[in-house]
Amino acid sequence: LEENGIPLPIVFLTGHADVPSTVQALKGGAVDFLEKPVQRDALLAALGRALARDAAQREVRQEATRLRALFATLSTREREVFDRIVAGKLNKQIADELGSSERTIKTQRAHLMVKLGVDSAAELGALAEKLSRSTPRAAQWPADTGG
Repeated sequence: LEENGIPLPIVFLTGHADVPSTVQALKGGAVDFLEKPVQRDALLAALGRALARDAAQREVRQEATRLRALFATLSTREREVFDRIVAGKLNKQIADELGSSERTIKTQRAHLMVKLGVDSAAELGALAEKLSRSTPRAAQWPADTGG
């Protein structure tokens, strides 16, 4: 399921358990591995854990989608400025690297902070960290929309 992009939690229930299949199921992401006949309370507890895991993973996916949408509002130049800010560079250094004036960089910095809804470089760094943890690098910067 995971390989096909279906992030459902799995409670593995079998009538013929052995150690290798148990290990394989758990390494494959199963929430639990139960053997028949299963006690009602054990099954309900496993289902509860599976539902809790699903809710938590859904929140993470929704936050990642929200972050990608925020970052998609940035222009290519704002993305370049953003990358350098989170790398700890000063406006003057960014201006030198990008062949721009410091005043232009300050303006672009202000625009990207408004777009991302943050007030400081520290908050930009926190957003960058969240994005990097939730998204493969190739997918972090959606195609430029000219914004």
